[in-house]
Amino acid sequence: MSATLPQSPSTVATFAQLLSSTRRGARLARLLATTQLRAWDLSPEVTERAEQIVAELAANAALHGRVQGRDFRLALTLDTTTGLLRITVTDAKGCQLPVAPTESAKDGETGRGLLLVGALADRWGIGIEPHPPGGKTVWAEVSPVARPTSGLHEWPPAGP
Repeated sequence: MSATLPQSPSTVATFAQLLSSTRRGARLARLLATTQLRAWDLSPEVTERAEQIVAELAANAALHGRVQGRDFRLALTLDTTTGLLRITVTDAKGCQLPVAPTESAKDGETGRGLLLVGALADRWGIGIEPHPPGGKTVWAEVSPVARPTSGLHEWPPAGP
């Protein structure tokens, strides 16, 4: 007879908000994320990494994923059992996927946002979302245990 040990159920906390696809909306996304992350009492290291990731992804959604009259969505999901934080930003422009960043982008004046996301996140990727008339989601995961890899990302993403 084999016995299984009881496992504590995974608890997931979520936050989601639609924001205008403007610079102001991108700034508000970072402020709201910061407030939520502090309310969840995450470590300062995780909070700082997540704030920067949200800032980059929200700025990209407002700048590159903007469709007149359509908002972008910020969502944060925290697995309170493992401490894994998932950040997703979904915009309405699915026809324009970001180009995978290269090391040569670090010398240019623009195009370093996803390099920064890759440096701060443990894992990140891009997926197409059913966000009429089509959209894309860029997601990133931050773990309190793992250290970020040097820009390693999945293309296409393994998760939603």
